[in-house]
This record gives sequence, C-alpha cells and structure tokens, in this order.
Amino acid sequence: MKLEIITPDKKLYDGNVKSAVFPGTEGSFGVLNDHSPFISTLKAGTIHLTEDNNEKKEFVIKGGVAEIKHNTVIVLAD
Repeated sequence: MKLEIITPDKKLYDGNVKSAVFPGTEGSFGVLNDHSPFISTLKAGTIHLTEDNNEKKEFVIKGGVAEIKHNTVIVLAD
C-alpha cells in the first residue's frame, strides 16, 4: 500500500509499505493492505513501518490525522 507522511514543513515519507503502526489517540493501530477505510486522529508518538523490501523505519510525530482508503494511507502530522 502507498503511505505518505506530510508535515507543514515537508514530506517525511512517500513510498510503498507492507504494514504500518500508528499512535492513535484511542490506542495504537496497525494497517495492512486492503484495510477498511477510516480516519483517525493521532497523538504524539512514533509511526513504525515496514517497507516492501522488509526495511523498517520510524518517524516521530507530535500528533495529526491519518486517512486510510483504497490501499493508500495519508498522514497529516505535526
């Protein structure tokens, strides 16, 4: 699935991932390919992702919003 992490200053990430785990305000949640569409607010924490080549990456955010639909995840982060 495609993942974009965007801050007011720059795009932190734009690529394809196997999975991602987000710090949701109601608790952490994971997303895989073909996930049901939804929108969630995010609290301060770390986004953990596994790229298609199995490389793992982490991004620290201060909060934001994640939208998941049609195998695309867009994160607007602080």
